[in-house]
Amino acid sequence: MQYSHDDENLSLTRFESMLKTNDILFFDSSEFENIIHHYLEKGKIALAKRAIKLGLEQHPTSINLRLFKIEILVIENKFSEANDVLEMLHNLEPTNEEIFIQKANVLSKQDLHEEAIDTLLIAISMSSTPNDDADLYALVGMEYLFLDKFDNAIVYFKKCLETDTSDYSALHNIVYCYDFLNKNEEAIEYLNNFLDSNPYCEVAWHQLGRQYFTLKEYAKANAAFDFAIISDDTFVGAYIEKGKVLEKLKQYEDAIENYKITLALEDPTSFALLRIGHCYEKLGHEELAIQFFKKTVDEDPLLDKGWIAIVKFYMKRLNFQKALYFVNKAVNIDGDNVLYWKLYATINKRLNFLEEAERGYKRTLDLGNYELETWLNRADILTALGEFDAAVFNLIQAAEFYSENAEIEYRLGGLYFSLHKIEEGRFHLKNAVQLNNDYSFIITELFPSLEEKPMVKAIISDSKKTSN
Repeated sequence: MQYSHDDENLSLTRFESMLKTNDILFFDSSEFENIIHHYLEKGKIALAKRAIKLGLEQHPTSINLRLFKIEILVIENKFSEANDVLEMLHNLEPTNEEIFIQKANVLSKQDLHEEAIDTLLIAISMSSTPNDDADLYALVGMEYLFLDKFDNAIVYFKKCLETDTSDYSALHNIVYCYDFLNKNEEAIEYLNNFLDSNPYCEVAWHQLGRQYFTLKEYAKANAAFDFAIISDDTFVGAYIEKGKVLEKLKQYEDAIENYKITLALEDPTSFALLRIGHCYEKLGHEELAIQFFKKTVDEDPLLDKGWIAIVKFYMKRLNFQKALYFVNKAVNIDGDNVLYWKLYATINKRLNFLEEAERGYKRTLDLGNYELETWLNRADILTALGEFDAAVFNLIQAAEFYSENAEIEYRLGGLYFSLHKIEEGRFHLKNAVQLNNDYSFIITELFPSLEEKPMVKAIISDSKKTSN
């Protein structure tokens, strides 16, 4: 029996009324199936379980209701119980393909993907309607994806698409597999063949354009996105991708036009606003550029690319006060973003706010950014602040990641001499000049008072004589 949407709503209303009043109402098994399916789709597992229990009380021989029970058991990771029910159902209906599909689901959830595939293939062999097997082929393809067997997955996703040419999920999965295997040319060949039979498939044109974009064949990519738009002139993704291509071709005004079309078709996206800002910046329209960068963060305050675009916009124009204002806003929104703290440190250093710059570099390190430049910048600021012990500790930590590094060793040598720890200073300075005497200028720049000290001078000059 087929149910309309109104019938389904009526069944749900009656069922939920029954739960509230504790009255016992009768539903046929198809009604229970629709009710359970609705609750599972909504993620209302408790209500789905209640419907299954009541359904089986009224229809104890229903195979489909027991299959729903298995779905619940799988969700709750009760695989042994699920298998018991499946075994019982298989004895009752050994040729029911749905039982094999659920069995495959149980196996897959236990990471037994090879066995799941074998079970799905049995279900396919039992199918009485081969033309309706697209979903089964898709399930086999997904199992192969779990096993990282992408070539096998492609075979079954192609079977799926041959059965149902409108299954765009399968098309996306085919392209995903080709991408993972770095087989862009094969993807292009497949998509072109598919388009020969389905010339107005906007999704295929879109995917073809993305493949050409990856290969930097921008003219072909542009043409593919044009065909996607011809096939569906409301296809936002095609306008976005076409905009990206036009940027690569340095056709910034045309790129802006395509991005703006997406703003008219649906709610503004932060990506489109950001790209428009970058295009205006490339065209030299600074006021419009910063206007769209600000719209970007208004639309999505958590998008770090938006804040970074604003901060770098002002940094390029040497307006470090404005850059500091916006990087502070960014840090207040997301205090765990390493990129924000790196910019925060750099800007404060340019403004000679050394304590704040040191705080920025320390926070960057605390968040796991262990780039050599970060360690060295922090050490140099601590040195300038006269915090020699802290600078030494910072560099010792850096040396754990960058052992035998001349830039670290020169700094440690200079710091230990500055702390009047002569033996340690001599050790690190000798090590530094042996590693690379071209960095001896570090002593001159960071520790000018040491440059004429006889011991320091001797170590550096001896190394230069040796190298000559």
